[in-house]
Amino acid sequence: MTEKKIIAVVGATGEQGGAVARALLADGEFAVRALARNPEAAAAQKLAALGAEIVRADLYDVESLRKAFDGAYGAYLVTPFFTHMSAAKELEEVKNLVAAAKGLHHVVWSTLEDTREVISLDDDRMPTLDEKYKVPHFDVKGGEADPLFEQAGLPTTYVRMSFYWNNLLRGMAPHRAADGSLVLSLPMGESRISGIATEDIGKAIVSVLKHPEKSVGQTIGLGAEHLTGQEVAQAFSDVLGEDVRYEPLSHNDFRALGFREAVEIGNMLQYYTEFDTHILPRRDTGQTRELVPAWLTLQEFLAAHREDIVIG
Repeated sequence: MTEKKIIAVVGATGEQGGAVARALLADGEFAVRALARNPEAAAAQKLAALGAEIVRADLYDVESLRKAFDGAYGAYLVTPFFTHMSAAKELEEVKNLVAAAKGLHHVVWSTLEDTREVISLDDDRMPTLDEKYKVPHFDVKGGEADPLFEQAGLPTTYVRMSFYWNNLLRGMAPHRAADGSLVLSLPMGESRISGIATEDIGKAIVSVLKHPEKSVGQTIGLGAEHLTGQEVAQAFSDVLGEDVRYEPLSHNDFRALGFREAVEIGNMLQYYTEFDTHILPRRDTGQTRELVPAWLTLQEFLAAHREDIVIG
């Protein structure tokens, strides 16, 4: 019996990496090696119960990463920007991953574009962060991290992510207004947002890993649907059985909400809104649906996660 090729999954206990690990395990063609800072954590143990090999590794310890990648065929690489909110730390993480990944046959890198391609630092429509970024978790990937993979000669597929529909289950879910009605305040104006369920991200990555001859050296943008705020509100209405009204916040009002990620996410959503012609063509729904034939519409996703929707 031929041994399965091993895919090492970085961030396997997080939302995106976890979706990839679970999709690989469900598919069964590859063996999964899940990297975790704490192999005893509940999320890691859940993956172990599904059949994953759990190994201890730290993004700031290159040697631990090399050991985790040793003997693997490929790896899925994602960085946890929102755990520290530091572009400098994210770049350090990527440099360590690139150094450790030498020798792998297929690297899939979770990335985004550099928003500074379309909005300059002196453009005062949105604040400049850390003196050199508009949306740090985008810009550091697209502008500084992506070139490192080619420079290292790694056989890489660059996968650009979209807005997770999962974010709509909490935080950005509809809220109850003073008059008792439900309101969706997603700050997208009249523009469309490209979105995808994280479980479909996982399935797409499985397809990418199965066909390296088609994907190595390529940049793939994932987006199952491009929806207006009104269409998102309608999906909630259909699932909740109650009218949901779309009343988008302004981006300045969103940034002023005061939670830890408010300015970063506010800038991101303003980029989505005002530069949709830059981002939407890079998220090919046709290609995404080919990678995930049984993809979930937003309404199907919300219906499947009805009990997880937290109304504000």
